[in-house]
Amino acid sequence: MAAESLSGFLDIRAAAPFLVAAVAFYFLVEQLSYHRKKGPLPGPPLVVPFLGSVAHMIRDPTGYWDGQAARAKKSGAGLAADFLVGRFIVFIRDSELSQRVFANVRPDAFHLIGHPFGKKLFGEHNLIYMFGEDHKDLRRRIAPNFTPRALSTYAALQQRVILAHLRRWLDRSAAEGGRAFPIRVPCRDMNLETSQTVFAGPYLTGEARRRFERDYNLFNVGLMALPVDLPGFAFRRARQGVARLVRTLGECARESKARMRAGGEPECLVDYWMQDTLREIEEAAAAGRPPPAHTDDEEIGGFMFDFLFAAQDASTSSLCWAVSALDSHPDVLARVRAEVAAVWSPESGEPITAEKIQAMRYTQAVAREVVRYRPPATLVPHIAGEAFRLTEWYTVPKGAIVFPSVYESSFQGFPEAEAFDPERFFSESRREDVAFKRNFLAFGAGPHQCVGQRYALNHLVLFMALFVSVVDFRRERSPGCDDPVYMPTIVPKDGCAVRLTQRCAKFPSF
Repeated sequence: MAAESLSGFLDIRAAAPFLVAAVAFYFLVEQLSYHRKKGPLPGPPLVVPFLGSVAHMIRDPTGYWDGQAARAKKSGAGLAADFLVGRFIVFIRDSELSQRVFANVRPDAFHLIGHPFGKKLFGEHNLIYMFGEDHKDLRRRIAPNFTPRALSTYAALQQRVILAHLRRWLDRSAAEGGRAFPIRVPCRDMNLETSQTVFAGPYLTGEARRRFERDYNLFNVGLMALPVDLPGFAFRRARQGVARLVRTLGECARESKARMRAGGEPECLVDYWMQDTLREIEEAAAAGRPPPAHTDDEEIGGFMFDFLFAAQDASTSSLCWAVSALDSHPDVLARVRAEVAAVWSPESGEPITAEKIQAMRYTQAVAREVVRYRPPATLVPHIAGEAFRLTEWYTVPKGAIVFPSVYESSFQGFPEAEAFDPERFFSESRREDVAFKRNFLAFGAGPHQCVGQRYALNHLVLFMALFVSVVDFRRERSPGCDDPVYMPTIVPKDGCAVRLTQRCAKFPSF
């Protein structure tokens, strides 16, 4: 036995130089591959084998992406390179280069992925991974979800949920003696209930909503975790949570079809969608054709999850930054309050109508400036399906992940871009929304531009209108409180801590 153990030990010692040589060879090949892909781009001279800079990105995402932007700006190239978990990446700071990526989403160029490991997390069959005519056809079917009539239906639902949560915030503040508390998590909870109510309406029971919230929280944690798809890891729990959410939303689509088939009036987004979908299914059946593509219940559930993902955390970010900006700019706050008061009163007993939302032009300008100044999703990752010549001197290699930065674009072109100034979107003489349209990329551009941007802006306008009308608030400021941190969209570092008291004599009820 001793002789066998000694023989095994000697075998390991004999193999050790070969193992060391193999590791060194792998390291050398990886470095050479990285430098070949990097070419003239600025980037680290050496990268950690396989992992690259992922530890820095997860530990301090704000610092990591700020570093990429600084490197791209300093070089004058508008681009920077790095390496993350076995993947070569290109950071894009320049607005025109970002526009070029957005305009070339197709099988032989760039593929939108939403997240560096999005296909594993969201599943293969997802709106953001579609191309060409199939994608155009689906967007055509989605369009009825965001007509003026549909947006008007949603506005009433949004206001009821917002007011219910504002009431809870005020009660909490009173119970805690007026002490300031961070509103990021309360905003997230409010937005989740708003999304559930607007998207799925009466088809989610109370228990289903609670399960929904648990699964969505698992998904949020998984977004920021290492992509380890093994039992017990956050990424695996997130993937399983998404599958359950899609099934739940698919069941909502099935129930909506039954109700719309019976002649019911649309009460939420899925109703508007299913109303048109049923018409197309019936027309196909009458002509002896199979049902149109993308009309299966669970597939629709997957697309609804896309809407939820797009709306949920982005809106949470924007609401927090809106409160922070209004507190920092009393003149803007006063103008918003005056404009809202001219068209609506908390004592009226009626919701703000679509016509009144349109009349609040300055508040709409504030909403657009909030989104420009602090775009919630700062980066829109794409993968290069084929090598793509991005500039005259650089070709993005096949398989590289590119990160157009809509955050950096927001601070290019616009005069005094570092200043929060709603006048840039309100003043007829300035018209910066037209002059610098190509720098305003918070909702993307090209074939995958956000289809629900009008809904998103309406939500922000309605929240601000109700918030400033029924609440007096004061930001609890501390050093660095407004530094952006990723959660996974950017929010104030302190979670936007505020003191709240009721402003109106009678709290709205309708």
